[in-house]
Amino acid sequence: MDLTELIKKRRSVFPAQYTQEEISDTAVKAVLEVANWAPTHRKTEPWRFKVVRGESKEKLANFIVDEKKKEGELSSFKERKIRSKFEVSPVVIAICMQTNPSLLPEWEEVAAVGMSVQNMWLKCTELGIGSYWSSPAVISKMKNFFSLEENEKCLGFFYMGNYEGDLPAGERKSSIKDKTEWMN
Repeated sequence: MDLTELIKKRRSVFPAQYTQEEISDTAVKAVLEVANWAPTHRKTEPWRFKVVRGESKEKLANFIVDEKKKEGELSSFKERKIRSKFEVSPVVIAICMQTNPSLLPEWEEVAAVGMSVQNMWLKCTELGIGSYWSSPAVISKMKNFFSLEENEKCLGFFYMGNYEGDLPAGERKSSIKDKTEWMN
């Protein structure tokens, strides 16, 4: 599959679509390896990842549920939905970012991490693995769950899982020509 075809084939595949079939360490490492090749200003390589599997997924789900309860009422439906995402996803990768405020503005590091996640998504597409990036409302509390360094924060979770069937074809609301101005 060529690069353009791969990009156009990439989709969000949600945990509810996962078969719960395990994903090999080899596949996870391949996904992380391409993340490491994203562009980065001043070669800061700000992306950091925490691979969450097994019992750690349940602990993370419990932590998120507890934090949501501290913030107010959490319906039993919403609690089940949070827990289910972690139960059915064989792999959850915490997407973290290490910044150096004296060297670069934070937005440049966020952009670099976003590009690293795009690389991960494309590799998952190539491998036939479903994936989805989501950031819970309590994302700022993740420093209380993960061991994060100074100036490191969690930006969200990259859920991975095998799925069956075909994904819908992609579409865009408008053409790129409607979003581009050529200046000569």
